[in-house]
Amino acid sequence: MRLIARLHQLPPRLATGAYILNSGLGKARADAETAASVHGMAANVYPFLGKQDPVAFTRLLAKGEIAVGAALLVPFVPSLVAGAALTGFAAGLLGLYLKTPGLRQEGSLRPSQAGIGIAKDVWLLGIGLGLVLDELCG
Repeated sequence: MRLIARLHQLPPRLATGAYILNSGLGKARADAETAASVHGMAANVYPFLGKQDPVAFTRLLAKGEIAVGAALLVPFVPSLVAGAALTGFAAGLLGLYLKTPGLRQEGSLRPSQAGIGIAKDVWLLGIGLGLVLDELCG
């Protein structure tokens, strides 16, 4: 496992890392209403989350996003590790997209107007898998 990211890995790592870090920092300051909304969407798709307090859940999600974002931004975190973290995170987001009613066009994987904002998370999955495969095969 490489101890530093390769040069060609830096652009996708920096772009996704900054995006996810910013999202996590925003959630870290979420008010109760925002936390309830974030938690509600997640709990509808992943029912085991329903028992968690919305504010505590959102703070934990924020910490996870900050950790994934930071791992991508710091080139000394191996790309295999950062890519695996991004892949797992993106898979959870895509689960929201696939399982939330109204985000996809009827009978299709294509996003509805309401789903476009979440469907873009497929890019995060592709970048994460690309980093992992680059390390495993490169």
